[in-house]
Amino acid sequence: MSRPILSRLAMAANRAQFSRICGLSPHRTPSLITRSRAPTTIFRRSLIAAPKEGGPPLLQRSADRELPDVTPKRRYLIHVPIFLISMYIAANLLFNYQRSSSSVVSSTLYALRVNPEAREILGDEISFKAKTIPWIHGTMDQLHGKIDISYKVRGSKGEGTVHFLSLREGGRAGK
Repeated sequence: MSRPILSRLAMAANRAQFSRICGLSPHRTPSLITRSRAPTTIFRRSLIAAPKEGGPPLLQRSADRELPDVTPKRRYLIHVPIFLISMYIAANLLFNYQRSSSSVVSSTLYALRVNPEAREILGDEISFKAKTIPWIHGTMDQLHGKIDISYKVRGSKGEGTVHFLSLREGGRAGK
């Protein structure tokens, strides 16, 4: 048999099977207007097992449940600003921690503690105003010799703000 004859036979068999299930005569073509009776068989899809190891590959498989919606959700519109804000805060905290642990800040605080005029105004026990890590405002570029920082301090008598400005003249080596 040639291929067209086989396909015609398969189509005829499918038509007869469809007509039998729907309760139609195999010689009549199904119509949307007239139908002899409602279908009595409920179609159920069979579950296809996973391919066995070492066996032939599974070339076709149908989903056994409704697939999720794949339309893109705009959740990134919420996540991107949150990520950028958190990165901005984290970067500021890191740079502030670097400035607060610098030798320049600890040296200026030590100079303030031993200065008699500062002790007279602020009192004893001069330290940062913040209990934890102090916030150091300004820029600190030690490589180019430009330091302009300020931070708040407190003592037993009062509080104040330290402002330190240092500009190295003559380039990198200070000549």
